[in-house]
Amino acid sequence: QVQLVESGGGLVQAGGSLRLSCAASGRTFPRYAMGWFRQAPGKEREFIVGMRWSDGSTNYADSVKGRFTISGDNNKNTVFLQMNSLKPEDTAVYYCAAGQTGWDISRTIYDVSYWGQGTQVTVSS
Repeated sequence: QVQLVESGGGLVQAGGSLRLSCAASGRTFPRYAMGWFRQAPGKEREFIVGMRWSDGSTNYADSVKGRFTISGDNNKNTVFLQMNSLKPEDTAVYYCAAGQTGWDISRTIYDVSYWGQGTQVTVSS
């Protein structure tokens, strides 16, 4: 079993920045990917970014490409999401995701094995 604990959400003005963290505990595998989804009120949970531990390769949604950056500390099983140039439409609950690689390509929630509890990000205009 894998547990994911997120931190770093909050309220920020448009154009500002936030950094999210997600620490994984329990058993993980080299073939895992970790990353993030988000869910705005009344909308489906959508893929943001995934990163593979095996080679550090990343996959971003077009909506955040160039503004958000994922990074990781393999020794600590922790990933970070640096969010810059935030927009009001980035407002959502952000969920850390983990599982064997595949979901980072399919981008579907049904392929994700583990979820964090979610952290609220609110961007004011």
